[in-house]
Amino acid sequence: MKSILITFDQAYYDRIISTLEKQNCRGFSYFEQVQGRGSKTGEPHYGSHAWPSMCSAIISVVEDDKVDKILEILHNMDKQTEQLGLRAFVWNIEQSI
Repeated sequence: MKSILITFDQAYYDRIISTLEKQNCRGFSYFEQVQGRGSKTGEPHYGSHAWPSMCSAIISVVEDDKVDKILEILHNMDKQTEQLGLRAFVWNIEQSI
């Protein structure tokens, strides 16, 4: 099993949920308001007067064989509108209950 943490501009929410559903990834946790800024490019997402946009995050634990397809879809989504900001990170899940 792998954990995928997806951080994204709130405008991506519906598309990311749809992607997870189409890839049969039922379980996830959603963090509606996350503040941050990318390490290389992109505008900060602070929810402030100067930087009003916000980002969100979703974490999902999925089967290993689903990771590459999900990352491919997310990467293509990000390439279409890079200025919004979307990143995904993958970790091994060693145990779960």
